[in-house]
Amino acid sequence: MDEHLVRLEASLWVGKKRFWAVLTGWHLNWTELDKKNRSKMTVSIPVSEVVSVEEGRVHVSPRRSISEDADREFTVFYVKRTSSRSSGGFLWSLGRTQFSCPSRGLRDQWVTQLRLALKTHSPSRPHRLLVFINPFGGKKQGRDIYQSLVAPLFELAGISCHVVANPVSLPTDCFGVICVGGDGMFSELLHGVIGRTQQEAGLSEHDPTLTLQSCDLHIGIIPAGSTDCVCFATMGVNDPVTSALHIIIGDSQPLDVCSVHYRSSLVRYAVSLVGYGFYGDVLAESEKHRWMGPLRYDYSGAMVYLSNRSYAGIVQYLPADPQLSNPRDNTRCLSGCSVCSKSTERLFPHSPNASSLYSSHFSQFGSDSEGKWVSVEGRFRAVSLTCMSSSCPRSPLGLSPSAHLADGTADLIIVRDTHPLGFLTFLHRHTTTQDQFDLPFVEVHRVKAVRFSLPPGAEDDEDEEAVKDGVLAEEDEAPIQSGSKQHLAGVTSYRRQKKKALCGLCCSKAPSVSVWNCDGELLPHTEILCRVHCQLVRLYARGIEDGLAPTSGICRERQGTCRGRCVLHN
Repeated sequence: MDEHLVRLEASLWVGKKRFWAVLTGWHLNWTELDKKNRSKMTVSIPVSEVVSVEEGRVHVSPRRSISEDADREFTVFYVKRTSSRSSGGFLWSLGRTQFSCPSRGLRDQWVTQLRLALKTHSPSRPHRLLVFINPFGGKKQGRDIYQSLVAPLFELAGISCHVVANPVSLPTDCFGVICVGGDGMFSELLHGVIGRTQQEAGLSEHDPTLTLQSCDLHIGIIPAGSTDCVCFATMGVNDPVTSALHIIIGDSQPLDVCSVHYRSSLVRYAVSLVGYGFYGDVLAESEKHRWMGPLRYDYSGAMVYLSNRSYAGIVQYLPADPQLSNPRDNTRCLSGCSVCSKSTERLFPHSPNASSLYSSHFSQFGSDSEGKWVSVEGRFRAVSLTCMSSSCPRSPLGLSPSAHLADGTADLIIVRDTHPLGFLTFLHRHTTTQDQFDLPFVEVHRVKAVRFSLPPGAEDDEDEEAVKDGVLAEEDEAPIQSGSKQHLAGVTSYRRQKKKALCGLCCSKAPSVSVWNCDGELLPHTEILCRVHCQLVRLYARGIEDGLAPTSGICRERQGTCRGRCVLHN
């Protein structure tokens, strides 16, 4: 359909002002007219960002109400943007404009054409959603956030929702699953969606060389946790209304996922952080102080920093193609990212072979030929792997500012042993715009796979205790469960095993090994293999919108001079 083809146009009223409204192939525009029919200012809304079209005068807040006597009026709800001062993204809110027509017949014509345009240009909008609410995450406001801010928007958009408390099962008739909570709740749903997809495809999650099936079921995130890193890194803001509107209009953002394996079994999936050393110690220490709430991370971080620990290890990685991108190119993965788009074209080409990217990607991984894997040995303060920038309100640029969401790679950050002041400089730069990689003891690599192992002769105090207690024997004899179901198995007992090694500043002997922090969960193994799966899942998001780019839903003429008099500010 021609973008500029006029489908309907008429003179309408908004309040006491007259506008010339035009519905084209892709946009709804209305231009204010003065008494001499001269154009003053124009508002343009993409049809794809229209939330709902309702007959009469309709109000949503605080409760939905419809005026019965407004038989010549209709109300358009749409996405309205405002810049976020704390990040580079946009806050979305519900815009509302009420139009008055000369006749009821013209009103019905506008409503019919607008609703038809919505069906034509927004085929991916969800109609049925399964909503999981974590009532204990963050400040324990998940249920209130959903009922007061999100549910009215879903009702307005005509979305049928089934709310459950625990992610026990995933029905087959829903368009997507929504988590109201933090990163932990999202991780639970991620494992369930990936696990069910692989089970239906007849694939084993435990084979580290196997190409996993991409998931069709979308995941939406309503932030209600402590940090909400995944939401912030994919949208640029942590705002429930913004997330709900992305879900309503059916935005789709592919996301890379890292699978973590130990020997021949899957341990866990991760999207934001797989960290050893400092980040693992902070998580292990924070588990002892859960009663402190989110403050426990600040306290634990300070305690671990003062303990001044470093660990011996061997890091092996499979480098990605440096010609496509690199972690020091000073680019950001924004909405419509060209690097991720090229990966999508290679992953889903217009040919019968839709897995060409996977085939080439993992044939290199499986070959394991000489010269492809790079090995780094030494003592490290921290070893981190992230599939995204891992930005959050406290670290607006994240662990790796130039990491991409959907290019099939991850950024490996290696921090070698250094003096405490140097390491503090590295940590502090995460909260500023300074380059945290521009330090002599820090190196960063864009990779497709990573192995970590202990050097020969390294003592593992935890394993020695486990052998004495018979723990390892029990682990070896236990049957292997599905990877999506066993990712939390054994963590509780493992934390008890680690308690002696991570007992704080009073230790008479520093521990010889650290623990792995995998998206906020402790891993029960030290030597692991990590693999990146390109665009394995899809989120209801579109990436971080560039704050410098022109956006829809604003005054197209006389930008910045309306001084709040525009209908978008009413």
